[in-house]
Amino acid sequence: MTNDKWEPVVAVRNLNHAFGKGELRKPVLVDVNLDIYPGEIVILTGPSGSGKTTLLTIIGALRSLQEGSVKILGQELYGASKKQLVHVRRHIGFIFQAHNLLKSLTAQQNVGMSLRLHKDIPLEERVVQSASILQAVGMGDRMDYYPENLSGGQKQRVAIARALVSEPKLVLADEPTAALDSKSGRAVVEIMQQLAKEQGCAILLVTHDNRILDVADRILHMEDGRLASDTVL
Repeated sequence: MTNDKWEPVVAVRNLNHAFGKGELRKPVLVDVNLDIYPGEIVILTGPSGSGKTTLLTIIGALRSLQEGSVKILGQELYGASKKQLVHVRRHIGFIFQAHNLLKSLTAQQNVGMSLRLHKDIPLEERVVQSASILQAVGMGDRMDYYPENLSGGQKQRVAIARALVSEPKLVLADEPTAALDSKSGRAVVEIMQQLAKEQGCAILLVTHDNRILDVADRILHMEDGRLASDTVL
């Protein structure tokens, strides 16, 4: 994998995707082209059903590519093997609206799970890194709490810590502030912005939340599966 600072982390070319077959076939993404560079925060807006989440899952190597080219850190996803896709995912931090924390694990253990993919990091180091990132997101005093004892905003902070702990080259976030009040939502996005900038990673963030648009370097708008506009801030 290449990691030149001038090489795009994400390079999408002529991407088309559809659901269903035959007469039921419905185009979801139409001729999408997109580059995202290291340290860049790109926000993706658009109405429900416009293809935003589908694009996110394809870029995240969670959905197979039908037509076109998607390169993540120089690795082509079209035709990639399962092993290659797993390798790509190791460099991506995922933040979803549903934080998907494991109920039986503490905040620190949930964050540490993200590091288990990295076989070269010993357990002691995983514990140290997990504690450090939880401190950074303001959850240092909640490390030993289980999810049921955390508020929605606190759970989302743990989820963000889990996404960022392995210092990914790319963070994909789908409506990360949807379940949060304005204060928590702002805090969560600023944490993502600060940590991502410090780590030089790229962020692609899908949102309907107009309160957080100002953190973006660029805002993309999607309509009917097409990238309709690109606003540089």
